[in-house]
Amino acid sequence: MEKTLFKMEDNVSETLIIPLYFRAKESLRPDALLVDDAAVELVNRIDFDFSRIHMGAHDQVLIIMRVREFDRMVRKFLLEHPGAAVVHIGCGLDTRHQRMKDIQSEWYDLDLPEVITLRRQLGLAEQGHYHTIGVSVFDFSWMDQINILPSNPLLLIAEGVFMYFEEAQIRSLLSNLREKFQNVDLICDVMTPQLIKMDNLHLVLSKMKARLKWGLDHAVDLESWAKGIRLLDEFYYFDKHEARLGIMNLFKYLPLFEKSAGIFHYKLIEA
Repeated sequence: MEKTLFKMEDNVSETLIIPLYFRAKESLRPDALLVDDAAVELVNRIDFDFSRIHMGAHDQVLIIMRVREFDRMVRKFLLEHPGAAVVHIGCGLDTRHQRMKDIQSEWYDLDLPEVITLRRQLGLAEQGHYHTIGVSVFDFSWMDQINILPSNPLLLIAEGVFMYFEEAQIRSLLSNLREKFQNVDLICDVMTPQLIKMDNLHLVLSKMKARLKWGLDHAVDLESWAKGIRLLDEFYYFDKHEARLGIMNLFKYLPLFEKSAGIFHYKLIEA
């Protein structure tokens, strides 16, 4: 099988290979928490030294738990809001659109130009209701490319993205979304500032170049950014026992970790 050379120069973008690889590995397990056949196919087509990924088994479980929970929240939203549009920012090599299967929504995968080019080289090309946009999420011109009536629901997905940027950038993004659209939801993952510091140490030891920058002490704190922002749903990794996390399940009883990272669904503005 002909392989496609994986080569990324941007420090943040290089991390997109990790969740893809973990989704593929997970899919081949008999006790898989998530099956992503498209990820398996992509890994088989990419010429990349996966031995360079220095992360433990618990990292894989946590990333798969994150993907699974994002999928659940996204699917729930789309089933409740037929006709909604979706923008998956920092999509990397994710295949969530394929995993949603029967969901018929206008779907936009957005990432830096070189990432979108790589997606196309790998066969993840636009067709039907599926679109790609190659631009930084902070170049707000992408908002003009979203084909949606102003009052129709728009869902923004930010998985493993916001923590790499400064708070001022995220505030500007949310402000522009609220000005441009009338009915916007956001599903994103957030860490506490304390966990950000600890994870940066982990990234150093793992020889990863990217660093984390932004976090929230409490998920509800985002509501103070503007009138009308509401926290609708929340998920924390240690809320329920996950056997493959092993001793990490005890983190539920440690205040520093219990609510240190989660996935949250916000209403940014409602028509």
